Amino acid sequence: MTALEPMNALAAPATDHPQWIWRNGELTGWRDATIHVNAVGHASVAAVFEGAKAYRAADGERLLVFRLDEHLRRLYQSARICRLNLPFDVDRLRTAVLELLRANEYTEDAYLRPWAFPRGLIREQMVPAGADCEVVIDSWRFRSGLSGTRGVTAAVSSWLRISDASTPPRVKAFSNYHNGRLALMEARENGHDWPIMLNARHQVSEGPGACVALVRDGQVITPSISSGVLESITRDTALTLLGELGVPVAEREVDRSELYLADELFFMGTAWEILPVTKVDGLIVGDGSPGPVATALAARYQEVVRGTGGHPDWLTEVAF
Repeated sequence: MTALEPMNALAAPATDHPQWIWRNGELTGWRDATIHVNAVGHASVAAVFEGAKAYRAADGERLLVFRLDEHLRRLYQSARICRLNLPFDVDRLRTAVLELLRANEYTEDAYLRPWAFPRGLIREQMVPAGADCEVVIDSWRFRSGLSGTRGVTAAVSSWLRISDASTPPRVKAFSNYHNGRLALMEARENGHDWPIMLNARHQVSEGPGACVALVRDGQVITPSISSGVLESITRDTALTLLGELGVPVAEREVDRSELYLADELFFMGTAWEILPVTKVDGLIVGDGSPGPVATALAARYQEVVRGTGGHPDWLTEVAF
C-alpha cells in the first residue's frame, strides 16, 4: 500500500461490483437495489452499519468469515442506541451473509457491509425513535495487506474525537465518520497519511477508522474504551492474540507525548487490519520500519483469519 492511498485502497475498484446484493430478506440484482433520492439524506444521517471480512482459507477450499456474529451483534447494539427497529435477527442476517457470498461466487477475500437505514421517505432529518428500517448487505473484493510490509505516517489532529456525551463513538453510524473525515483531510493537506485523534480530555483516542496502540519497553498500551473509541472487534482480537504471544498489554488513558516515545505504533481495524506507523508528527517511530511486535501480531492475525491459527469459534465457514 502506498503512503497516500485511501482507506479502501485494498478494495476492488468501485466499477467492479458483484451480481447480487441482499436487501430486506431476498437477493436483489446489484443495479436494481436503489432508493429514491429524497431518502438518501436520511440513510446517511440515521444509518448504522458494520464492516466484516471473509478470508480465503489457507487450504484454498473455502471462505472464512471472521467474527461474523460479533459484528452482527454490534450492528444491533448500534441500532438500539439510535432507537432504530431492525426487522431481522442475528441468525437471519448470518444466513443472509452466507447466502450472499455463495450467490456472488466469491472464492477470494471479500468485504461485507451490513447496514440499516430508515424505510421510506421521511421528510424530517430528525428520524423518529422506533423507525422501521431497511436492511442491506453489500459486498466487494479486497486485497489483504497482512502479508506485505506496510508502514504509514501519522499526525495528531487538531480535530477532537466525538464523545459519548454528544455522538457516542461506540455507535457504528455513517454520520460519526464525518468526524474522522475532517481529521483525515487535515492530515493529508499537511503531508501525512493518517490522523490520530485526541478526545475532549486531550488524550489519545483513535484514528479515523481504526484503533491505535503503542509499544513501549516491551508492553503494548492502547487507549481504554472510555477514551472515545469504537468497541472494536479487531482491537479485542489483537489484545487476545498479543496475550498468546506473551506480550503484556495495558488498556488505559494515553497522553499525546507518549506517542513520541513509542518504540512501535500501529493502527488496528477491520479495514486496516494491523497497520504499522513509522512516523508521527514528523518524528520517526523506532527505526522507521514496522517493529517486531506489530509484525508478529500481523502474522498471527493472518494465521487465524486463514484458518491455521486456532480460534475456530471466530470463523464461519463458506464452502466453495
